[in-house]
Order: sequence, then C-alpha cells, then structure tokens
Amino acid sequence: MRSSIDSLHSSPPLRIDELSPEERAVYATLKPEGLPRHVAIIMDGNGRWAGRRSLKRFVGHQQGAKSVQLVTETASRIGLPWLTLYAFSLENNLRRPRAEVSFLMRLLKTYLEGNVERMQINNIRFRYIGRTSELAPDIQDKMRWVEEETASNTGTTLTLALNYGGRSELLDAFRGLMAEMKHKHLSPDRVTEEDIHRHLYTAHMPDPDLLIRTSGEQRISNFLLWQIAYTEIFVTDRYWPDFRGIHLLEAIQNFQRRERRYGGIGEDGGEVEENPDKIGIAAS
Repeated sequence: MRSSIDSLHSSPPLRIDELSPEERAVYATLKPEGLPRHVAIIMDGNGRWAGRRSLKRFVGHQQGAKSVQLVTETASRIGLPWLTLYAFSLENNLRRPRAEVSFLMRLLKTYLEGNVERMQINNIRFRYIGRTSELAPDIQDKMRWVEEETASNTGTTLTLALNYGGRSELLDAFRGLMAEMKHKHLSPDRVTEEDIHRHLYTAHMPDPDLLIRTSGEQRISNFLLWQIAYTEIFVTDRYWPDFRGIHLLEAIQNFQRRERRYGGIGEDGGEVEENPDKIGIAAS
C-alpha cells in the first residue's frame, strides 16, 4: 500500500517564494525533510466567530470558506502532499437547521465553481470522502467536475470530508470487506488490518501525521477514527475563519518539536530494569 500511495505523490513542487514574509519567517525555522506528509483539520468555530461579532452564522461560514482557500494555497506552496478538511459531517446534515444545511450546500457549490482556476494555478488536486451519494445531484455533479478538472495536477491533494462520519466510514468498510470475503470465500481469521484499510474512504492516502483542531475544543468529533491512531494532535483557540497559512506553518513547527514513538520508547526513556524485584515488583 505504501508504494501505491507514494506513486500518487512523490515530491510536490515547492513555491516558497510565494509565501508572505511572515510565512517565510516561520517556514525558515522548519526542517523541510520533517514536514508531515498528511495534515487533517477539523475546521470549527464559524458560528462562534460570527456570534462574537453579532453577525449571522452564514457570514462565519463564508469567512470559513475563505480560510479554506488561503490555507490550501499555503499548503501547496510548501509542497504538503495531502490536506484533508472536515467540511460537513453526517451529524451536521442530520442535526443542523435545514436552512443552514441548504446554505452550506450552496456555499460549497459556489466555492467549487469559483476556485477551480485557483486550484489549477496552484497545482491542487481535489478529492472528497464521505457518503457523498446522499448529497443533492447538482452538488455531486459539481464535485465530479472539479475532481476531473484537477485530476492531472501533481501538487497538494485537497480532500474535503463531506457528509462524513468516522463510524459510518468503518461501517461501510466492514460491509465492503464482508462482501469481499463472501465473494472470495475468505475465512474471518485471515482478515488483517490491511484488508480493512483497503475498504476505507482514505485507502488511497497515508494516515495523517498531524491533526489540527480550531476553536479550542478538545475532541475528535467522529473524524478519521481509524486513521489517527498515532497522529499528533494540535489544538488552537483560534476560530476557523481567523485561521491562515501562517497558523498552519506554526502548527507544523509545533509538530516538528515532538517525538513520535508509535508505542515505543523515546530517546529519553531511560533504561529498562532487568530485575523486577529491584523496583518492588514481585516475580510471579
């Protein structure tokens, strides 16, 4: 699986000179070889951003769409291979007022129509994950159009999670795996993690190295539950409409200061005592 993922993205071209002076200052502190391959973002706080300014919620969503554009373009300039944004959850679709859901769908359509040219200029490839077949036909048509228009781009892959839920993704994966097992007469005790991975929405991309959540909330919100097993998490109090490319770079800066252990022992983990009796543990 790793080789097939690498074939999709080897080394996206860098356009550091297009960063703002403030962004370049932060980028200069980073180790280019230590950049994450995949950053996922839970975009939160549009409504609260608007409420703090006595504005309607839809204004917050509009400003949030602007942040998507700006953050994605910064990601493309530093050669970030994969950027996945949690744009619209299953819970949003079920529990938000219908007027707000309708506005979000119109905003999505407007964003897609208005940003194809900028995606092409920035060499961005567009994809999506989620139960998108449940979205309105005109939205699906627009999504397919943008995906086809940007399919040959080789820079950052921008993936929008739309009508997405982590549990529903696992359910769909298990259903797909069960159908495969029935067709191929596979035994359950032969199932591996890789078999499950092949049926996830994200089978074509690496797991996120870094998950960013805006607005200060410290929860996962049913996002990429399987994929973030060893992902580093960065939480900022900044609302999504105020989040910009420089804040993405600052999150990566924080990420690079961490030691990723994957369940192992870090460099400062010390020596393991060979005799448990010496540390007050009775041998059984």
